[in-house]
Amino acid sequence: MINRIRDIRRDKGMTLADLAAACDPPTTAQTIGRLETGMRNLSIKWMDRIAAALGVDPEMLVRSDAAAHPQAVARLAAQGAEALGRPRDALLPTALAADGALVVLLIEAASGPYLPGDQLWLRQIDPADSARAINRDVLAPRKGGRFAFGRLIDRQGARLALLPPGAGHKQVVVEDPAWLGVAEMLVRPL
Repeated sequence: MINRIRDIRRDKGMTLADLAAACDPPTTAQTIGRLETGMRNLSIKWMDRIAAALGVDPEMLVRSDAAAHPQAVARLAAQGAEALGRPRDALLPTALAADGALVVLLIEAASGPYLPGDQLWLRQIDPADSARAINRDVLAPRKGGRFAFGRLIDRQGARLALLPPGAGHKQVVVEDPAWLGVAEMLVRPL
């Protein structure tokens, strides 16, 4: 297994000392360096501590030697595609933010801006925080194992008003959902 602590730490702009201080409880930069280089064994306990400090899932810290991992090799800037200084591992969407689990909505029929085959990654939030999701696409669980999906257009207490994508759909009102999934990333096959 290959340890990816150094790559993730550098991608996040952290020094060894920054990461050591962010661990709970804090540790030393020397210990982090030894874990990165394999001079010290990376136990599950250390993986949990370091992953929490980096804001990623623990499994992001290791990868198999046999499996090739997606690489970020270039970026698209205003002037066009530019090479990165050096290729680096592409971090999975779970590393986008530390708060809330990710869920995926599979798009099987075209609706508004979404096409068949799309995957919409959504971050679960507490419905009490729904003010930050106004005018964003959201997924809300309903009673009986059903869901409602659409643009969050209004909130009144525990009632949320969603406008489904596409023309001709009527507003849907969801009362007191257990959670709310806010659209965070669209994955579209070409």
